[in-house]
Amino acid sequence: MKTAIVTDSTAYLPAALMEELDIHMIPLAVTLKGIIYDEEIDIRSTDFYDKVRGDGPLPKTSQPPIGRFIELFESLKETYDAVISIHLSSGISGTYAGAQQAGKMVEGIEVVTFDSEISCYLQGFYVLRAAELAKEGATPEVIMAELDDMKKTMRAYFMVDDLTHLQRGGRLSAAQALIGGLLQVKPILHFQDKVIVPYEKIRTRKKAMKRIVDLLAEDAAKMPLEAAIIHANRPEDAEVWHAALSAQLPDVKFTISHFGPVIGTHLGEASMGLGWVKRRV
Repeated sequence: MKTAIVTDSTAYLPAALMEELDIHMIPLAVTLKGIIYDEEIDIRSTDFYDKVRGDGPLPKTSQPPIGRFIELFESLKETYDAVISIHLSSGISGTYAGAQQAGKMVEGIEVVTFDSEISCYLQGFYVLRAAELAKEGATPEVIMAELDDMKKTMRAYFMVDDLTHLQRGGRLSAAQALIGGLLQVKPILHFQDKVIVPYEKIRTRKKAMKRIVDLLAEDAAKMPLEAAIIHANRPEDAEVWHAALSAQLPDVKFTISHFGPVIGTHLGEASMGLGWVKRRV
């Protein structure tokens, strides 16, 4: 059985890697000054942060139209028997629901959708695992079982320089009780029940990063891990963190990724994240 793997642009996977593993991508979009850009296609992260820097209004983000999913699924049925479509958390975007609806409208190919309940390169971990298994000839049932198993060890924590992006974008559901004092600290955030909520309040960026590393180290002592360092237009900071983490935890396989335009709209420039999952051995 030949299974196609589809994801959306918020996985922020390198184009070369998607081509190598035959991963199909549908972009989300950002609207800047009335112009709509497909992220990772029409606009890259560096250009995006240059354009939005300052006190102007936040860009608007939008999920892919259902027709785009239908078009892709229709084209895939010429070559594949099934599709597994993996998307960012349904708690922060309607993209998963759009893929699910489109799958029901296409005949002649089985379309299975997977809610990652997360985003960015952590979503990408699911996509990469699914693509590896698909290349090995695994059935959709086997692949979905593996993805469900991955959720048990998937962890992701991130911090923002300014919570107002999440507040204004309506993506921080548990912020109302904390907003006053929270803006004066560097909170650690995470996904819980598909939405972004505060995990801990930390006084400084350095202490917040150390706390996240401590959480990683706890899991690394129990199982082999692959991890992603994710930055919002701070590649140098990511490289420094990567070097330190690689020295401290040499058995963890690290990747550096980024918060692209859609997710960056809601987190803001200089945000940093670290996530991990049990490595396939």
